[in-house]
Amino acid sequence: MFTRTLVARAASAVAAVASLATAVAAQTDMPFALDWKFEGPSAPYFAAIDNGHFEAVGLSVEISAGQGSLDAIPKVATGAFPIGFADINSLIKFLDQNPGAPVTAVMMVYDKPPFAVVGRKSLGVSEPKDLEGRVLGAPPPDGAWAQFPAFATANGLDVDKITVEPVGFPTREPMLAEGNVAAVTGFSFSSFLNLVRLGVPEDDISTILMADYGLALYGNAIIVNTDFAAANGDLVTGFLGAVAAGWKDAIADPAKAIESLIERNPAADSGLEIRRLQLAIDANVLTDYVSANGMGAVDADRMSRALKQLGETYEFKNAPDASLYFDASFLPAADARMVE
Repeated sequence: MFTRTLVARAASAVAAVASLATAVAAQTDMPFALDWKFEGPSAPYFAAIDNGHFEAVGLSVEISAGQGSLDAIPKVATGAFPIGFADINSLIKFLDQNPGAPVTAVMMVYDKPPFAVVGRKSLGVSEPKDLEGRVLGAPPPDGAWAQFPAFATANGLDVDKITVEPVGFPTREPMLAEGNVAAVTGFSFSSFLNLVRLGVPEDDISTILMADYGLALYGNAIIVNTDFAAANGDLVTGFLGAVAAGWKDAIADPAKAIESLIERNPAADSGLEIRRLQLAIDANVLTDYVSANGMGAVDADRMSRALKQLGETYEFKNAPDASLYFDASFLPAADARMVE
């Protein structure tokens, strides 16, 4: 009896190990290309890993840092990554210039884009018109800089009176902190807090959010390689549901989400990144539209206005078609995307 029981237990243990091995083997690798380095707003994706949301839908996700809002688009279009995170306005221009490229947006994350001009009041920049006669630092690959022409048009700026200084991402905020430029383009939450970290008094920083000054544009979205998505629709939908769950976790407990970030970027300042994440949640992610409709979808009328606005300063080679730039068919049901 004892021997038979022992054998049975051993067999059960072997079966459990085999079952676990099968479950692990069933996990599909899903490399994910971010737009930028590991800072507060990327914490929800790491939280989705650590809290088991990706694993629950059969995905093993490895996240790679990026070098700007445009960075992930060619990575995904070429198939180097199946999925990424990028500025939808830059994606629209990319698809216009590369018709038929296998890439599209499938989930809006920054319902209100963080594109901003960040200046210093002590250097004379408090509102858009103040940029005339001053030096503006702008990294050429920056998503906010890409929208500056539309912002300038919406606010009647004479761009000939603005001196644009190309700057690198690492030198952007230091140049503003040192007074070498009067303002920079960037993401509101990143540039603001980078300046604070460099010792610029908060009451000297002016954050001019483009969305508050005439822009109807959307911001960053999850993008996919369309060939991959066509063959793996369920995986894409599962990924998007896990992303929403990660953001829900981060909204409920930003400090806990930042713990997941710090594990990947130990050099980051936890307090600073919690604040950066909270700024992104409050201004860019958890908008009235998202609170009512869930994360990820876009409003057709607003998208139409955004395309017209892009057309004011960008000459489309082909007639703009919103269906080429955003495909909502992979989104999970709305209740799975509610983040409050």
